[in-house]
Amino acid sequence: MTRVLQAGRREPQSGSTRSVVVFLHGYGANGADLMGLADPLGEHLPDTLFVAPDAPESIPGMPSGLQWAPIPWIDGTSEDEAERAFLASAADVNAFLDALMVDEDVLPEQVALFGFSQGSMMALHVGPRREDELAGLVCFSGKLLSPELLKDDAVSRPPVLLVHGDQDDLVPPESLPQAAEALQSAGWQDVYAHVMKGTGHGIAPDGLQVALAFMRDKLGF
Repeated sequence: MTRVLQAGRREPQSGSTRSVVVFLHGYGANGADLMGLADPLGEHLPDTLFVAPDAPESIPGMPSGLQWAPIPWIDGTSEDEAERAFLASAADVNAFLDALMVDEDVLPEQVALFGFSQGSMMALHVGPRREDELAGLVCFSGKLLSPELLKDDAVSRPPVLLVHGDQDDLVPPESLPQAAEALQSAGWQDVYAHVMKGTGHGIAPDGLQVALAFMRDKLGF
């Protein structure tokens, strides 16, 4: 049984919803962590509703921190436990997206996922396994988990933008070309990449500008 994800939202600046961007936050954060991006992005995506669900799992010893799944090298959980938790959260995200599209009366091609770190890993897992293709996946500072499964598991191939800082000391920068190669090998036609020079594990202005251009194109602005 899936869990209901709580989410913050920022209404379209125009007052009319023509598209939706779903923020998926990183490990130890919460939905509000990325919602600050709604203001600068919303100026150029005026008909876009921004929503940011909280991950369903708390982190022991981190009262305000949430996770989509535990990370074995941080908390000592097993790889099997982490995988089970990740797949359970993926089911939660899918249920959240299904309900969102009904509630907001939008189609899959009007919805983009915008992930950071563990949220990017979630976007790269969920997006390709949804039957109806989403508008696009924006993936900052993440990696593609289980790339060997992608070709057989993918039922849709939404456009993907991969963005990574070349000084990232948490998720290795080489995760970007590895993900791009795996996506292309699995049949993707629309894979874009941008390296943020001099940037660590974060979102730099140049990366955000590239993400904005990608979303304006894929959401039809």
